[in-house]
Amino acid sequence: MPVLNPLGEASLRRFSSGHTFSFACELLGRFDMPSLFKAGDVMIGGIFPVFNKQEDSNASFAKEPAEVKCAGFDLRAFRWTQVMMFTIDEINKDSSLLPNVSLGYRILDSCASPTNTLRAALTLVSSPEEIEPTALCLPTISALIVSYFSTCACLSDKGKYPTFFRTIPSDYHQAKALAALVKHFGWTWIGAIQSDNDYGRNGVLAFTEEVKKLGVCIAFVGTVLRTYPSSKILDVVDMIKQSTVQVILSFVPEGDLYPLMREVVRQNITHIQWIASEAWITAARPSTPEIYSSFGGAIGFVVRKMAIPKLRHFLMGISPYTDRKVAFVRDFWEKVVGCRPLSAGEPSVSERSSKPCTGTETLVDSQDLFFNVTQLRVSYNVYKAVYAVAHALHRLIFCKKERESPMIPYALQLFIYLFTIFAWKIANFYSGAADCSPCPQEYWSNDGRDQCILKTIEFLSYHEPMGIALTMVSLLGACLSFATMLVFIHYKATPVVKASNSELSSLLLFSLFLCFLCPLTFIGRPTAWTCMLRHTAFGMTFALCISCMLGKTIVVVTAFRATLPGNNVAGKFGPSQQRIIVCSCTVIQIFICVLWLNLNPPYRDIRYGHRKIVLECNTGSETAFYAVLGYIGILAGICLVLAFLARKLPDNFNEAKFITFSMLIFCAVWITFIPAYVSSPGKFTVAVEIFAILSSAFGLLICIFAPKCYILFIKPEKNTKKHVMGRS
Repeated sequence: MPVLNPLGEASLRRFSSGHTFSFACELLGRFDMPSLFKAGDVMIGGIFPVFNKQEDSNASFAKEPAEVKCAGFDLRAFRWTQVMMFTIDEINKDSSLLPNVSLGYRILDSCASPTNTLRAALTLVSSPEEIEPTALCLPTISALIVSYFSTCACLSDKGKYPTFFRTIPSDYHQAKALAALVKHFGWTWIGAIQSDNDYGRNGVLAFTEEVKKLGVCIAFVGTVLRTYPSSKILDVVDMIKQSTVQVILSFVPEGDLYPLMREVVRQNITHIQWIASEAWITAARPSTPEIYSSFGGAIGFVVRKMAIPKLRHFLMGISPYTDRKVAFVRDFWEKVVGCRPLSAGEPSVSERSSKPCTGTETLVDSQDLFFNVTQLRVSYNVYKAVYAVAHALHRLIFCKKERESPMIPYALQLFIYLFTIFAWKIANFYSGAADCSPCPQEYWSNDGRDQCILKTIEFLSYHEPMGIALTMVSLLGACLSFATMLVFIHYKATPVVKASNSELSSLLLFSLFLCFLCPLTFIGRPTAWTCMLRHTAFGMTFALCISCMLGKTIVVVTAFRATLPGNNVAGKFGPSQQRIIVCSCTVIQIFICVLWLNLNPPYRDIRYGHRKIVLECNTGSETAFYAVLGYIGILAGICLVLAFLARKLPDNFNEAKFITFSMLIFCAVWITFIPAYVSSPGKFTVAVEIFAILSSAFGLLICIFAPKCYILFIKPEKNTKKHVMGRS
């Protein structure tokens, strides 16, 4: 996000006491810095490293212009400037965001140099060089876009940088993530390379503090910078060669790392696994044939990518012939098209000379990655930063409108509003602090309101007692189901097993085996895949299980009806019909689950509590979730009714009684599950669902198969056809 500049001196002089006074701008001195400029009611500044190397300069504030020479035109940084221009044009065309207020911009090159960045900043707070010296002063820069790639954790200090806001995460988070990555791969002896600036030093410092907690040792810390002499780069390379480390973290911007890259490649050092900071992990250089041999396979964390579809048309419109005085365009044309425009308003500072252009060249057929707007990372941060300024101005104008006089000019209103914010910050009395900022969502504020403490992450883990207990019970049930299935296969020729329909019994035991394994997808850190798997797998396995129960119940009922005179229904319900019932009932549930996954699938959700972050699986569609449960309930209800009707079958071995009792347990468990599921907080919601799955599965396993196993092992003398078919 932007850096705000509330104390605009020119705005005060112009709008003092609500009146407009005519002041001529007096130029005390200037730097001869090319810029992209457009006038507007509110001016936004931008500083970008369009060139990545500063050659020499004359840093005087004399009346004569100070010459700054830069080299190494950077296409990626030039695109950042174009994104800022495109975004401002897009906002100006939006009549709903800032009606009757136009945004302007002034964009300067930093040459990737701290000195030149300071010159650019001083130039931006001066009067624009694009206006006549006798003209009225334009509004001063109200916001400065510099934080699109500023990840240094040092900038989070609101005491030092109260008006700095980010559109990219702090390196504090990146350092913790990189440390976790090192721990994940089991690396305990690594090297580190830092750039000789706040970005590199703070990044490596934060990383070192994190890995020390994990028992990882840092063998060495080398320092590089793009302006270093070759002797210093060689010292770092020698340090790498003499060390035994196989893994090196590089917390360095791409431009500062490039001299080291070339030397590493030249000396054919290829045995290092590189860990990259976000500043160069997505850069093009490591993927070139020259560099890839040594730096291919580097790993790191990237900035989130997004697309800006309309940007491509804007970029395709860049031309040195449209306005020959526009800064940087000639160098862009020379880099992309490969020729030098015949005339331009500025001298070329390109690293290479090219043939003169004919004037007929276009960008229409260009395949350069510059025009790929589907995977923007830093460019999208620039886009967000400009929109953040626009929305802040929108709220300032319209949310405060009823309390502001229409007679007060806009620039003075902006100053008063921002001055009020700063006065409140200084007068703030939370524990006597001079400044107060809310903690990020991942943190909670302590009782003294003077420290942000990292929230604990909550999910049902395999390592906690409840997770261990549920895992053990789940595995026990799976083992019992599998063992019972082996027993039934072994005794398949005996009367007891035959009477219980061995095929359906084996399929039921297999489905119960899967049901017992389902809770394992509910335990552990939720991911996108486990969230989609847990509910759909549960729904399909239980549908198969109850379909088998329904098939067994129908077999019992038809067997009972077949004993009545003149009834041959048993002959019409053989194994084929049983398989059709099981398959058709299960396919319906599969169809429901497929629709669920395609239309609104479950996903991992993050819920922020007061002192904890709850990771959970959102069902996506509540309708689909309850449809899956409802379908299982319908099958169970039909099965219960049919089994109840056949409960008085006059045999010693009446399976309908066991089915009736098992279905009563099943229905009771799931009826009580719903209110418990809705009212349980956090990870206990998952525990309740696992408990319902295990309880109902154990109910089916014990009620249906325990009596049969009792006869097979304890009372084998009753395992006869005479006893099974005998009357009570």
